[in-house]
Amino acid sequence: MSTEKKFIPASFFGIVMGLVGLGDCWRAASKLWGFPEAIGEAVMYLAFIVWFVLLIAYIAKWILAPEQAKAEWHHLILGKFIGLIAVATLLVVVAIEPHFPALINPLFILGTIFQLAYGIHFTTTAWKGGRDPFTISPAIYLPTVAANFVNAFVAGYINHPTMAIFFIGFGLFSWLSLESVIANRLIIQNALPEPMRPLMGILMAPPSVCCLAYVFINGKAGPAPDLAAQILLAYSCLIFLNLLRMMPWVAKQPFNASYWAFSFGLAAITFDLLFFRIRGAHPIYEWLGKGMFIITNIVLAILIVKTIQLFLTKRLLPPPLPL
Repeated sequence: MSTEKKFIPASFFGIVMGLVGLGDCWRAASKLWGFPEAIGEAVMYLAFIVWFVLLIAYIAKWILAPEQAKAEWHHLILGKFIGLIAVATLLVVVAIEPHFPALINPLFILGTIFQLAYGIHFTTTAWKGGRDPFTISPAIYLPTVAANFVNAFVAGYINHPTMAIFFIGFGLFSWLSLESVIANRLIIQNALPEPMRPLMGILMAPPSVCCLAYVFINGKAGPAPDLAAQILLAYSCLIFLNLLRMMPWVAKQPFNASYWAFSFGLAAITFDLLFFRIRGAHPIYEWLGKGMFIITNIVLAILIVKTIQLFLTKRLLPPPLPL
């Protein structure tokens, strides 16, 4: 048995994304239904703490085990999750915005520079060709699609509308260019191996987060969502229904941290539904939002409890990558 020390993978920053998404849902619920604001803020504080701990742990990985960090960076599957560090940092801006305004711009700038630099690195590397199609999964969306849509959402959230439009453009055409790649992998190639199947949850993120970014272009206030926003949300809901039907196929392996791939897209759909109603959209969005709010809280509660169980039994961290 290997005695090599284990370190966190970059994919763990997806936990921060799920927690911020849950916190946003509770913030929306407090506005729409009068739920206690303290619940949403407590979740956001938890997200900030988890982000800070993971960031320190990831930096320690580069200091104490640089070979492992480099192996992850160059890994054809796990390397796509490096960009989540920047995405989580950007979302922390949303979490702390009401409480630590002095940190907003520094974190936004750092997150923006990192996600854009990594996205360009990922794209230019991929354009050189030679990629094994069996290493492709929905995680291919993370470096350029999810990252740019989150960047756009946060830019709009803190009142930088011009930047939001730029990043929506970056994310939208990256999404369109990669959609056929994912479809080809899932439909024509062999089925995803069981360990990769939880990554199917990422499929909910592009349309739901694009919708989120679009409705926040002009900040927190604005008119009722227009046709484009409603179409994006409708497609998000369709993806959710497809994944719900596929869960017996997806969940064929014991729980591990990869199941957090479902958290952010699911929370984004729920937040979109609630926010649409806050903006004055049709009551059907509130009815759907109530059901999705319950589902999101149940799913996130399960993820949190099971993650804590893995941590307490020292089974949370994956084995070191072969060098």
